[in-house]
Amino acid sequence: MSRWIIKMLLNGAALLLISNWFHSIYVANFTVALWATLILGMVNTVIRPILLFFTFPLQVLTIGLFWFVINAVTFALTAYFIDGFEVGPWPDNIGTVIVAAALMSIFGYLIEVVVGMKKEKR
Repeated sequence: MSRWIIKMLLNGAALLLISNWFHSIYVANFTVALWATLILGMVNTVIRPILLFFTFPLQVLTIGLFWFVINAVTFALTAYFIDGFEVGPWPDNIGTVIVAAALMSIFGYLIEVVVGMKKEKR
């Protein structure tokens, strides 16, 4: 349970960091960032597999590059659900949202690698 809380806190901090890098992405405060990471996790668990299923032909045609668009859509959908988390005018900022969503995925992976490591039993 404590690892999950640490991951949530670090993902919230990563989202705040990303919002500082891009002017069109706005996160009001750390509490909003925590809610956004929670909702992003739910969107990635429930809605993303459905999107991936229906866009499988595009995934094949683009050799997997459409994955970045799916990440951007889930990121923007999360911003739609959370007050205080904005991604700017959609779809005008799709490039920025694609990069921000990819960075959030990279940060999430790195957090999972670092925090998810289990202690070896001796």
